[in-house]
Amino acid sequence: MDKIEHIGIAVKNLKESNELFAKLLGVPHYKTEEVASEGVKTSFFQSGPNKIELLEATNANSPIAKFLEKKGEGIHHIAFAVEDIVKETARLKDEGFTVLNEVPKKGADNKLVAFLHPKGTNGVLVELCQEIKEA
Repeated sequence: MDKIEHIGIAVKNLKESNELFAKLLGVPHYKTEEVASEGVKTSFFQSGPNKIELLEATNANSPIAKFLEKKGEGIHHIAFAVEDIVKETARLKDEGFTVLNEVPKKGADNKLVAFLHPKGTNGVLVELCQEIKEA
């Protein structure tokens, strides 16, 4: 894994949270994007070399809605940048981790993503992110 790509934070209200994090970080969000397949609307902040992704549920059955219902607002996942997501998910599966989606899917911010089950990572949902490169 190359670096922490971003930290994902589940929020109830994206508009209010954008205002809060803009004050906190001293910069406005640079991108808002909806990922319909995941039932989520995201907003990204860049703070120095670090990124924060805010996540708001767009429907009651989305993973973010379920997270908010169970745990409330807060850190949802930590994402790591990888060069080859297929190779990395295979390596982690061989190491005994449970990969939630063995076939990477398109996520927000021009990334292919895959997740590791938090039961095998000390309760932390881990996301792997690979930049989608134009052919």
